[in-house]
Amino acid sequence: MKTPPAISGSAIDGVPQEDTWMAKYLYECEVERRLSAHTVKNYTRQLNSIRTSLNIVNWQDLTVEQCKRILHIGHKRGLSARSINLQLTVLRSFCQFLVKHGYLPSNPVKSVHSVKQNKPLPKQLNVDEMSVLLDFKRNDFIGLRDKAMFELMYGCGIRLSELTGLNIGDVLDSTDDGRILKVTGKGNKQRLIPIGRKATAALDNYMTLRGECVDIDDPEALFLSKQKRRLSNRQVANRLDHWAKQQTLYQQISPHTLRHSFATHVLESSNDLRGVQELLGHANLSTTQVYTHLNFQHLSDVYDKAHPRAKKK
Repeated sequence: MKTPPAISGSAIDGVPQEDTWMAKYLYECEVERRLSAHTVKNYTRQLNSIRTSLNIVNWQDLTVEQCKRILHIGHKRGLSARSINLQLTVLRSFCQFLVKHGYLPSNPVKSVHSVKQNKPLPKQLNVDEMSVLLDFKRNDFIGLRDKAMFELMYGCGIRLSELTGLNIGDVLDSTDDGRILKVTGKGNKQRLIPIGRKATAALDNYMTLRGECVDIDDPEALFLSKQKRRLSNRQVANRLDHWAKQQTLYQQISPHTLRHSFATHVLESSNDLRGVQELLGHANLSTTQVYTHLNFQHLSDVYDKAHPRAKKK
């Protein structure tokens, strides 16, 4: 385990040598709050950008007016509302950390309002499109591995990082409920998800060849490359893009599309928002509620087509 950086000690990766408060904050994010390495890198990048654009030498000199300048600078640079709000969120969290440790008397970002932004609905494939995407047959290692990965992502609704972090021991047998997947999500929180029939069959087929590509350094990794290494997020995304083109789906499909499709299809069939929340591993129900909009669109289309009073002239 890393030791926390001292106030007068050296900085961690990506942090200016003299800015040990940033180093302490990022250490807390990584070790105590257990944020992902990707998130910590993003926080580092955002704080460095703010530090440079506002010409900050000492965080104690940060004022409300300077924080409001983030909005002006962001608009001037053509940043999206989401990017500007991300900077404000990271800075607000960092300043709250400084308040907690007595370095700041109050949080100067607290009174700065975020930019209003339209939340785009998640993109998803319909059931027929998903069937087309997953209807490929190859009996070599790569083909069986890809089939297992994408059946599992769509069948369980897991995040990309959750997929690449899976180990063999995370696939559990249950005499009553069939296979169960143990998933470690954000904040190192674990949840159990039932594995469907198609995903189970795809996993079994893949495992018949996986033994030929065991990673000596990481023998428990579930999904491996031809180089016998745990697959990275980028490699999985590239493979999905390959199959989307191969199956002639002329649209942009990302790994998150499979997760959105899972949530939408389960909600359409069950109308159980709490159940979908648990399956997705969302901490807050409000995060899951975005799928109710998708579900309503589906119901609205059905109503328009079926109800005699709804038909348009």
